[in-house]
Amino acid sequence: MPGRWCALKLTAPQRIGLAIGWLLLLGLLTAWISSRIQVSGDLRKFMPDARTPAQKLLLDELGEGPGARLLLVALSGASPAQLAAQSRELRATLAADTQFELVANGEQAGLEAFPEHLLPYRYLIHALPADAFSRATLGDELQARLQDLGSPAGGLIEPLLPSDPTLQLLRVAEALQPATAPQRIDEVWFDHTGTQALLLVQTRAAGFDPGAQQAAVDAIQAAFTHAAGNSGSHIELSGPGAFSVKIGNRTAREASTIGTLDTIGMVLLLWLAYRSWKMPILGFLPLASAGLAGLAAVALGFEGVHGITIAFGFTLIGVVQDYPIHFFSHERPGRSSWDNVRALWPTLGTGVIATCIAYLTFLFSGVEGLKQLSVFTITALATAALATRFVLPALVDPATRDFADSRPLARVWAYTRHLPQPRWSLLALALLAGAVVSWAPGPFWQNDLGRLTPVDPQDLQRDAQLRSELGAPDVRYVIALRGNDVQAALEASERLRPALDALVDRGALERYDMAARYLPSAATQQQRQRQLPDAATLRTALAEAVADTPFRSDAFAPFLADVARARAAPALQPQDLQGTPLATAVGGLLVQGQQHSTALVSLSGLHDIAALAAAARAQGGELLDLKNASESLVADYRGRVLAALAVAVLLLSTTVWAALRTPRRVVRVLLPMALSTLLVLAVLRGLGVELNLFHLIGLILAAGLGLDYGLFFEHAGDSHADQLRTLHGLLVCSVMTLLVFSLLGLSSIPVLRAIGSTVALGVVCNFVLALLVSRHPLQEQADDRA
Repeated sequence: MPGRWCALKLTAPQRIGLAIGWLLLLGLLTAWISSRIQVSGDLRKFMPDARTPAQKLLLDELGEGPGARLLLVALSGASPAQLAAQSRELRATLAADTQFELVANGEQAGLEAFPEHLLPYRYLIHALPADAFSRATLGDELQARLQDLGSPAGGLIEPLLPSDPTLQLLRVAEALQPATAPQRIDEVWFDHTGTQALLLVQTRAAGFDPGAQQAAVDAIQAAFTHAAGNSGSHIELSGPGAFSVKIGNRTAREASTIGTLDTIGMVLLLWLAYRSWKMPILGFLPLASAGLAGLAAVALGFEGVHGITIAFGFTLIGVVQDYPIHFFSHERPGRSSWDNVRALWPTLGTGVIATCIAYLTFLFSGVEGLKQLSVFTITALATAALATRFVLPALVDPATRDFADSRPLARVWAYTRHLPQPRWSLLALALLAGAVVSWAPGPFWQNDLGRLTPVDPQDLQRDAQLRSELGAPDVRYVIALRGNDVQAALEASERLRPALDALVDRGALERYDMAARYLPSAATQQQRQRQLPDAATLRTALAEAVADTPFRSDAFAPFLADVARARAAPALQPQDLQGTPLATAVGGLLVQGQQHSTALVSLSGLHDIAALAAAARAQGGELLDLKNASESLVADYRGRVLAALAVAVLLLSTTVWAALRTPRRVVRVLLPMALSTLLVLAVLRGLGVELNLFHLIGLILAAGLGLDYGLFFEHAGDSHADQLRTLHGLLVCSVMTLLVFSLLGLSSIPVLRAIGSTVALGVVCNFVLALLVSRHPLQEQADDRA
């Protein structure tokens, strides 16, 4: 039955109805995918499993860590007084927005870190002198408060007096300020020139969640617009989230431009090649089916579809578009479309199967992102091929011309037939290319993830300036101290603190920060509790101190109650800090796992790395180099890709052997692809390009195209007519693919540029070499293969 149905000839209205039905089906599939698909931007999905502590820390921080969720805000363009007022209004608006965990601009000197339920803990967070509650010390403090009340600061001091006559809260808040906090003008942060008001904003969403970061940036922009009014000031945002938004918008603009140009180019090329307005539409149907089927397969098999997987899908246009083009170019009058596609299917199917097998190896890479790419690509290629084989022939009008009768094409082929089939020259070319690949100066592989970022260099420089103004720590080195639980990790960092203080005194380190600075271990808190006086002792000392002042004897009852609560309170835990700026500070420096916890020490101004490493080892810690960790992750990832490629080459060669069964024919098909890969590598290396993972992806795509070229030249055999039809189809395929990937090669996005330039080079090399190597010598007969 399937064979009979496929052989049915449809009338023109039936063909139109089938095409409309196909489009409606694609529309329904699009609606279903849109309702189900969840796009992810988490780069960790494209990283292998971490093996070292530094790699694990890097992956933890990459998308979820506070550093990745931090936005740096600078206001400028108005007077300092206006900017300070705008900073305060902006902070108040954003602090009420649930999108943000922290909004800090230096106001209140950190008093906002202590809500009511944390106030008693001010005596446990910061160490107190041994005589802090003696009669003499309390008397001196009360005399100082009398003077404060008569000063301009009296308005701030007076509300604190009943519960905190020693102003311990202000001391703690001051101690918790960054070591290099920005200067404060009108009680808010400014840069050292006093021309820019600065804020720190931390989002709840991950730094590489483009949608959430876009919403956060939009909220900040809207709040600033309201606060700025007509002052003429402007806002500047920096940080991973701001970069991801900017990159996303730029990528969308470029993708729109490239997609538009690709579409126009494809329509014009298909119209010029086939002189029919229907061909662009019919050629689009398998392509659209392939993309939607690939997305549907990933949506069904994975929790979320990565943005890179979707972006990679656009590059498949360079592969799946070839299937209908080969079919169109082999159409001829007097021959059924079903007979035509049936004759092409062994060659077309071999190329599809071989390419799918190559991508199948990524399923076993152990990297989720590569698994998504594998499922997407295999599904898309198979869908496009099956649509071309079993549906497209029913839509095509009976052929009215045969491309074998094209005189221009015949002249091109006549010129080509006089070219000698190279033999020893190929060996010389391979040796030359191998020498360039092996001995070209410069690194072979690019391991620096930062080199792949599409962020403008001036934006990165500006980000570094803002981080320096705000006292942000070094982002490369960090000390990690692991413990069985949170308390063990905190205690380890407390033991390290004296050694770090000594290194600061020696100049080996400028400053450091650790979670224990904001949240001492339970053992330290309990020790400080034991130093607090009991209620009777404190009441007596306070009464004697108050007697020498004009204060009422019962004025400080809240102070007595706070000390009593601090003496009996359970130790402060990380979860008790939720909703306060302290939670952000501690959360960024204390990583809690299921079976262990890690206390981190951030570092700034490192001058003696060896001394720091030795100090960390002495307390069971480790100085981690996150730059080396990122490079080792890239190397591990590349190793898995190369291993998958090695297996793919073996399987691909086996598939071609099984289809052709003759060593000479197999060599004619595979040799151009192999040599083209070597030539592309040589050109890239000769131009000083350091190869990255996306160049490898481009080489895989180019190899798949080269395989198709070789197979179809081999399929044409020695029939002059078939050779001309094959030449027509491959010329259209290669020109269209070259258009698509040349535009990608001009992109400002490094990932797209790497893939585009690699595939564009591969298309040229594969087509030329397949033409020279894979074509059959012409026999002087005019037979027309069935």
